[in-house]
Amino acid sequence: MSLRTTSVSKCLDKKLNLFGFEIPDLLAIFLTLSILNFIFGSTSYKIFSVWLPSILLAVVLRVGKKGKPDNFLIHWIRYQLTPGILYSFHSPNDISPLGRSKIHQRKETLK
Repeated sequence: MSLRTTSVSKCLDKKLNLFGFEIPDLLAIFLTLSILNFIFGSTSYKIFSVWLPSILLAVVLRVGKKGKPDNFLIHWIRYQLTPGILYSFHSPNDISPLGRSKIHQRKETLK
């Protein structure tokens, strides 16, 4: 009885790219294309008002993301949507002095 073997791809961690774009980039491009086609699709300047902005978005994404890490667009959008000031604690009352535990503070309040 012989052992059955099959060949396995050596690049299991490779990201999914189509035409050099990541999937969120393609979604942004096709969403722009579909919205502009819905709004300006029946006009006589369809090439300039629908296709040109979509192609320009694709070129800007291709050139702008050159050398950037994976999912850069998603992380950039999340960064832009977060508030300007981030806090470590929920409220100022949660902060305890450095080097002092809550048990030590309770002992001091009982005295």
